[in-house]
Amino acid sequence: MQFKVWLLGISPMVWRRVQVPATMTLRELHGVFQVVMGWEGIHLFQFMLRARRLGSLELVARSPDVLLSELRLRRRTRFHYEYDLNAPWEHEVRLESRHEAGPGRSYPICLDGDGSCPPEDCGGVRGFLARREAWTVPEAGHDFAVLADFVDQLALKRSTGVSINTEEIHDVREALERLEVRQRRQGKPFSRKAVNERLSKSEYLDLIHQQW
Repeated sequence: MQFKVWLLGISPMVWRRVQVPATMTLRELHGVFQVVMGWEGIHLFQFMLRARRLGSLELVARSPDVLLSELRLRRRTRFHYEYDLNAPWEHEVRLESRHEAGPGRSYPICLDGDGSCPPEDCGGVRGFLARREAWTVPEAGHDFAVLADFVDQLALKRSTGVSINTEEIHDVREALERLEVRQRRQGKPFSRKAVNERLSKSEYLDLIHQQW
């Protein structure tokens, strides 16, 4: 079964395309989504499917230990997947196709995707967007200017034999530290290769019971 899953409320879109066996349970699909999206499996979750809630026991929802084949999903069926219900990350999921397993291919597998996964516990969509905008604030531009000026001065001083003073190095280090913090706020970059390595090690099974 081939699914496309994407985060709601974020642009550019953060999305992934995966193929999983129909013998997988909905709980295991939750684990797959955790791995491919970049989440850490530390919060409650639920699926909203045909007016039914299936997910974490703490939510008094129905058990997600049901086979995907038993859900009788039709092609292009859409449903919702929510993670971290304190500051919900809402995903839309669409069943794109059903087909025979490819010879020699192991499942689940991530076929494609794009967009960085937001950091855990950053305040949901609103908090993530606010953090992401911090990359473009004037202070960030100042830090880039510090680095650019340092590179120019470095080339000049090397040609003249003048040494770089300690204060200049200190300013550059501080600018780099601030830029690194802002970069982390942009989320975890997507790597299909890294995701499939994790799936091949069945890491998705380690995440399906980790919610607090």
